[in-house]
Amino acid sequence: MNDKLHPYLQSLIPLVNGIAKTFGKNCEVVLHDLSKPQSSIVAIANGHVTGRQVGGPMSDFGLKIIRAGEFDKEYINYKSKSKDGKVLKSTTIFIKDENGNAIGCLCINLDVSEMIMFRNILSEFCEIEEREETQEDEPKETFGRNINEVLANIVNTTIENYGKPVNFMTKEEKVNIVKILDAKGTFLIKGAIDYVAKVLCVSRYTIYNYLDEIRIGEEDWGK
Repeated sequence: MNDKLHPYLQSLIPLVNGIAKTFGKNCEVVLHDLSKPQSSIVAIANGHVTGRQVGGPMSDFGLKIIRAGEFDKEYINYKSKSKDGKVLKSTTIFIKDENGNAIGCLCINLDVSEMIMFRNILSEFCEIEEREETQEDEPKETFGRNINEVLANIVNTTIENYGKPVNFMTKEEKVNIVKILDAKGTFLIKGAIDYVAKVLCVSRYTIYNYLDEIRIGEEDWGK
């Protein structure tokens, strides 16, 4: 068959095995001769993907394109399916001669069935329950390499979520920030008082005063 093959197609036969070896056993690569649609396959690698071999016919999709003469369109990464139900990611590239006439096509069919299965498993595994969040109740966890990073994350995130630059905050708003940080256990971290004071542009004694106000308020509320 190959001795009557167009030279352009003949030169592409090594490419078939090269692509298949590069992408592995789940990647079928096929070279078709459009002049013989009933036995168009002139080279194939990893034919087990669709169960085809040299001398096999053009697919129904290929026949449709030949009939319509739609050789200038791109057919890249479209979904197809093998006879035994494998889900394939396919690409068809048409080859033209020196006169611009389509003489063949190179087809790549990647079996992605297992990948889709794993994607679905991962999607289910990573699913989280969506719920409304508040500044005081954030279902998020941030990890730091050391306690200083943890402290910085807590403080910076709290201020960002408050939605107002520190230099525009009133005293009451800063007290509220300190209250939120206190509820998160921020002041259990050594050095937190000084860090928060610096970020809020107040003295460390002011932070102590804010905490006193908060705790007195909590005691009054509990009475």
